[in-house]
Amino acid sequence: MPADPPSGGALTREDVAHLAGLARIDLTAAELDHLAPQLAVILESVAKVAEVAHGDVPATSHPLPLSNVFRSDDVRPGLTAEEALANAPEVEQQRFSVPRILGADE
Repeated sequence: MPADPPSGGALTREDVAHLAGLARIDLTAAELDHLAPQLAVILESVAKVAEVAHGDVPATSHPLPLSNVFRSDDVRPGLTAEEALANAPEVEQQRFSVPRILGADE
């Protein structure tokens, strides 16, 4: 930018036009007028973050610490095939037998 923005962080049309020129973006006069206050708000927000971002604060990618919770991989007894199929209405080759629903019309 050609100069530091005036006190209060307000950006002028000329500041926005200069930034647009650096980015090789063609903006109309109406767009310059519309974007100047929006960019000023963004700059104020960045300044607030910069005030609290000190070197003693470690960089993070998430506001809360993340860690995986693991449990031991213990083998537990399960059902046998006969127990699992005991209450099935129909069984075929040690598998549940269900009515066909896809391709029934063919």
